[in-house]
Amino acid sequence: MIIDSLLREHRNIDLLLVALQRELEIFEQGIRPDYEVIRAIISYFEVYPEVYHHPQEDLIFSKLKTRDPDAAALVGDLAHEHQEVVDRLHRFAHAIDGVLADREILRQDVGNIVRDFIICERHHIMWEERDFFPAALKALSAQDWTEIASAVTDHGDPLFSETAEAISDVLRAHILELEQEAEAERSSVACLSAMAATR
Repeated sequence: MIIDSLLREHRNIDLLLVALQRELEIFEQGIRPDYEVIRAIISYFEVYPEVYHHPQEDLIFSKLKTRDPDAAALVGDLAHEHQEVVDRLHRFAHAIDGVLADREILRQDVGNIVRDFIICERHHIMWEERDFFPAALKALSAQDWTEIASAVTDHGDPLFSETAEAISDVLRAHILELEQEAEAERSSVACLSAMAATR
């Protein structure tokens, strides 16, 4: 079912947020984080949620507004929520680009922007799972879900295909692998530093 797929994608997104949180902690300690990991996470968010995940949710919300306008009103403004996600992502990407271009930008400001992105992404996911998805499951008929699934698979955009989903899975795995490698490298450097200090 579509909701099961969206929930699974939320879990995958949270894995990336955990990796980003770790890089933020490194950054806030005054140590250089792995910008390859951070840029890969930004790239993922620029493509997959915006082109694949959010449009599915928008289709569901459109059906919800038709089937139960009161429930849709209680859920809130999904389009506005998704636009805020995009705006936060742009601020995050711009801040990281600024750091990498050696622009004058306070470390604390960058940290606040990244932290805001992580916190708000998690809040957005929680809001959808607590309010939006249950309202849709309650109000939409089996025919509605069939129409939504048909609209998604008939879109024609290659990003709406199983191939795109497989590519996204590979990208997520690659990002998490980069994070593991960065963490292993940091641990190795810390261990060598500790050994040198004891000599």
